Amino acid sequence: MKVSELARRAEVTAETVRHYVREGLLEPARDPHNNYQLFDEGALGRLRFILRARTLGFSLKEIRDIVAHADQGDSPCPLVRDMLSARLPEVQARIRELQSLAERMEQALTAWSTMPDGSPDGHTICQLIEHWNEGADDCCPSRVEKQHAQEASH
Repeated sequence: MKVSELARRAEVTAETVRHYVREGLLEPARDPHNNYQLFDEGALGRLRFILRARTLGFSLKEIRDIVAHADQGDSPCPLVRDMLSARLPEVQARIRELQSLAERMEQALTAWSTMPDGSPDGHTICQLIEHWNEGADDCCPSRVEKQHAQEASH
């Protein structure tokens, strides 16, 4: 099947298929008459695998490693478990950071609802941001958290 047919059957764009070809995750044959890229049913299965792996947060490099294990006849399942086990705490930490950001945004919007709009005067750009949480230690949470972690480790 051609790129467009593979894309249609996998419910992705032709550009997505071409991207995975460029990344080395899909390997088409070539039609000797017109040099078109041709894919077999195995490519459809591999493309669906790639798409599922992406929904679980695997990077293209990780997917390449997983596929390489499988192509060598080795079970990639232990590798997959290890990768996901290592990634999950990172994702959970990122979720906490985003929840904290959402809370700060809600607090800012609440505080700003009663503040007048200001015009830039050469000293300020936007008073809402410049006066937000003035003097608070949590201006830059990630910097403050890193500083506290460093102080605790010494």
